[in-house]
Amino acid sequence: MKIALVYYSGTGNTEAMADAVDNALHGRAEVDRIAPESFSAAMIGDYDAIAFGCPAMGQEVLEEEAFEPMFASVEGSLSGKKLILFGSYGWGDGEWMRNWEERCKADGAILAHDPVICQESPDDAAIAELTEAAESLL
Repeated sequence: MKIALVYYSGTGNTEAMADAVDNALHGRAEVDRIAPESFSAAMIGDYDAIAFGCPAMGQEVLEEEAFEPMFASVEGSLSGKKLILFGSYGWGDGEWMRNWEERCKADGAILAHDPVICQESPDDAAIAELTEAAESLL
């Protein structure tokens, strides 16, 4: 099984979440860690599943310089693709993740697990949830 782990992290919090996903899949799947600017719709067919990670930015939106443009460009290719979503936030109530989840559902993606969010750095509970989410991709 081959999984794309595509994430953006400005402060390291979402990267720590990506590390937890990667660790959960270690030895069980081939995981390619990919920066958003290096991922494209043409690559989606190369993967059995995708783990997307992005923190909340500004007015609770996806990071706008690298992640949002990439995600908008791949949305049309997500139908039938199994994926998970994760990300960190510093304020707000998770609206960015609810909106992102709805976008994915509207795109026809198969959400293998509820999105995982945490405020700032992931704690033990968030790591456990990320592990469960990652395993749902297998």
